[in-house]
Amino acid sequence: MKLNELRDNAGARKSKIRVGRGIGSGKGKTAGRGQKGQKSREGVSIAGFEGGQMPLHMRLPKRGFNNIFAKDYAEVNLGAIQKAVDAGKLTGSDVDHAALKAAGLARGGKHGVRVLGKGDFSAKLNFTVAGVSASAREAIEKAGGSVTVPEIVPAAEKAKAKHRTGRAAPKTQG
Repeated sequence: MKLNELRDNAGARKSKIRVGRGIGSGKGKTAGRGQKGQKSREGVSIAGFEGGQMPLHMRLPKRGFNNIFAKDYAEVNLGAIQKAVDAGKLTGSDVDHAALKAAGLARGGKHGVRVLGKGDFSAKLNFTVAGVSASAREAIEKAGGSVTVPEIVPAAEKAKAKHRTGRAAPKTQG
């Protein structure tokens, strides 16, 4: 086989249908859109519209609550960490978000990693994570490791500390 003989498999690349190119193409004139009406025209957004009837998504009751202030943690079980250590994916004694991400254990986690206690654990590791469950902390310390959870000061607290000057606010007459 030579470089000039390389070809895609038959049917691997399918060319898109070019519409509106004359009657001989089979997709001329109306370009497969039928005749007239709102859906034959450009700029239509009628998904979910049911002809004036109350749409299904509005008829169904609202349920639950979506907390916009919820923290996004990547949750990792101790069993998975132990497997990574045994497989040689997680090396070194210090484990943090970057190390877990590099080992393929922590996906996402905008606000850090939270370690959970599911699974067997026997590696002596030092964790620096955003959160840890009580059972995970117990298992880590039993194996001879340690856990450090850095204290995060909320922005509102920082602002309060900055504003405190020790002087009373000026009194207004009224």
